Amino acid sequence: MVKDDCIFCKLANGVIPAASLYEDDDFRVILDANPASKGHALILPKHHYRDLTDLDEAVGARALSVAAKLGKAMLSGLNCTGFNLVQNNGETAGQTVMHFHIHVIPRYEGGPEMVAWKPGSVSPEETEKIVEAVTSKL
Repeated sequence: MVKDDCIFCKLANGVIPAASLYEDDDFRVILDANPASKGHALILPKHHYRDLTDLDEAVGARALSVAAKLGKAMLSGLNCTGFNLVQNNGETAGQTVMHFHIHVIPRYEGGPEMVAWKPGSVSPEETEKIVEAVTSKL
């Protein structure tokens, strides 16, 4: 399904022009209009999925394969020294467009710090509660 009011559906299907890096029957990869670094790209499925929990399993597997292919091309083509895959689900997690997508962000030596956090700690009791709360829903 494609949603008429979804900007990423329009970008993925070529209704809105964008700098395209890759395209196949299921995906279009475009350069991000507001990049975190040189070469920052978005992997967009051509069908609409709200987020990862809505995503078809086969499409999810293919998305990761496309990400690997793109990352490899970025490492050699852009001479970056690494890349991040960022995939947000829900507004509180930073998702601003409610269409599943993966950011592929090239990283360069001496570049800005991003996608980082300070490690926290958790008690054994809290760990047990978390394990029980999640595994009971699987």
